[in-house]
Amino acid sequence: MIKQKSIAVISMVRNDTFFADKWIAYYGSHFGFENIYLFVDGMDQKLPNLAEKINCFQVPHVAYSRAKGDRKRAQRISKYAQTLFERHHVVLAMDIDEFLVIDPNQNISLADYLAKDFTTSSLSALGLDVGQHPTLEQSIDLSMPFLSQRGYAQVSDRYTKPVVGLKPIEWGSGFHRVKGKNFTIDPNLYLFHFGLVDYKKADENSQNQQLIASGWKAHFNRRFLLYEVLKKQNAQEGDLFFDYARRYFSRNRKWYAWNKPSPLKKNALVRIPKRFETLV
Repeated sequence: MIKQKSIAVISMVRNDTFFADKWIAYYGSHFGFENIYLFVDGMDQKLPNLAEKINCFQVPHVAYSRAKGDRKRAQRISKYAQTLFERHHVVLAMDIDEFLVIDPNQNISLADYLAKDFTTSSLSALGLDVGQHPTLEQSIDLSMPFLSQRGYAQVSDRYTKPVVGLKPIEWGSGFHRVKGKNFTIDPNLYLFHFGLVDYKKADENSQNQQLIASGWKAHFNRRFLLYEVLKKQNAQEGDLFFDYARRYFSRNRKWYAWNKPSPLKKNALVRIPKRFETLV
């Protein structure tokens, strides 16, 4: 029997009414609501409906550029996560629209899988950037699992993130890397990024003038390229591509970003395997 370990999950949120409660419900169901930690950025922000079930901290908002804001958020969460290791064995950190999943083929819970003995300081999950197919899929129904309504994703270096902290570590901006350490891509973990899961909501966010003023426009333009990929490229079966992507990401990185995977150079659009449909 796998020894039960205490696992904490931490994130930070601002200007969100779409993902926070789903994030809380998902990770709370896996690890216990008492082990969920969420910073709400801004005293003017409405708290998630499930805020009282978790450790929720509302903090004053400080206006930064997008890049600096990302750095400051990662620094705050890294510093707090290091204190969590005093009472937790594993600490997960990610953005509010990211959901860590264990492959159902493993027939093990996410908590039990992460309770295994690992030799590294962190684990990266294979990143799947999920978007609403412009012609084949309808607006998202929040009362139903996302993956029962979305069938396509782009395998992504940017979301192949070391979100699993096994020792006190310091994450870089956006949790894309661990400072001063290499990464290990786990063969059974996936990180589903749902930022573009609903076109209408994503488009609404992209029009936020406060975000545009702080430098988010180029980011939105780059992100929305996923919708063009969904329109123009043919999706391949995910299971036929996942192992290749893991090997590529593990072996290839740019010299100036040695502890992050390099982008794939081929079509990385996949059909999400049906076995994931009910998980998120």
